[in-house]
Amino acid sequence: MCRCKGYLNEILPSAFPLDIITRMSLTFEEVEYIALLARLDLSLEEKQRYQQQLSDILEYVAQLQKLDTKNIMSTSSHLPSQARLRADVPKEGLSPERALENAPDLEADQFKVPPVLE
Repeated sequence: MCRCKGYLNEILPSAFPLDIITRMSLTFEEVEYIALLARLDLSLEEKQRYQQQLSDILEYVAQLQKLDTKNIMSTSSHLPSQARLRADVPKEGLSPERALENAPDLEADQFKVPPVLE
């Protein structure tokens, strides 16, 4: 059982709606808790710096959430939806001789490798 569940419910909602970010800045204690979850041993200066940096990120996300995106089509990529692939045309593969010509060691027309198990 996670002893942190109650604390996480305070800072994270159970579902993730578009308005997930309501409070824009992290407290010093929240940064310490995030570091604990990530198993990071941070100095006092690092915690203070990350508190500011993470709060800035949350502020920016909150600004993005205010944008009206109702008329913007959802996308997973900025690239065209069709990949430009060559035609799938079968062709002749390598001959066994050609495939093995750079092998350092051969045995019965196969790659010979050192044993890994004894």
